[in-house]
Amino acid sequence: MANLTYIGHSAFFIENSTCGILIDPFISQNPLAKFDMNNKKITDIIVTHGHGDHLGDAVPISKSTGAVISAIFELANWCAAHGANSNPVQMGGLLNYNWGKLRFVPAFHSNSTPDGKYAGMPTGVILEINGKKIYHCGDTCLSSEMKVIGEVYKPDIMLVPIGSHFTMDIDDAVIAAEWTGVKTVIPMHYNTFPPIQTDPQMFKTKLKDKGVECIVLAPGEKISI
Repeated sequence: MANLTYIGHSAFFIENSTCGILIDPFISQNPLAKFDMNNKKITDIIVTHGHGDHLGDAVPISKSTGAVISAIFELANWCAAHGANSNPVQMGGLLNYNWGKLRFVPAFHSNSTPDGKYAGMPTGVILEINGKKIYHCGDTCLSSEMKVIGEVYKPDIMLVPIGSHFTMDIDDAVIAAEWTGVKTVIPMHYNTFPPIQTDPQMFKTKLKDKGVECIVLAPGEKISI
């Protein structure tokens, strides 16, 4: 069995008896985040793109724990230049880890490092762990790529942004859930800053009308997967 913990914003921690996977660890600069960055279970870090609210604390956590940052080629190289352990990747390939598999997929957004350097293509990711496929969309608008992801990769759980302004909004996120055919959706990337204020309960109601389960997690809450 594995647990999925919502840290806040777009950050999650997935752990089982052998691994601890951090995704988009925006923690120390997010007053809503709930997570101990000194957690000794951290074995891997996944970053969807280089904006500060996603790259977050990835580099210092990698330096303190030895965890490897998997990210798109240019961003991974930037992390390595700043002292982190990194695994440069590109979209499409199936990557093997001791905990399962990982695939980077397209997201439609922009991508730069905190110091303004080009950081390659923004991404989403699909993790396969403990027999489940988890699709973290990253920052993105609604895209027909989600139909491909649904038809080909068939994710079970979708972690989807709903805050609008910088990503898709609630209505488009409902469509994204339908296109991917997921059974369970967890909203993210909302209410951290004033421009992305929205009501996750409204999202939950709209998904219920479509027959899709929506689990709204507060920072620090976890579910078994």
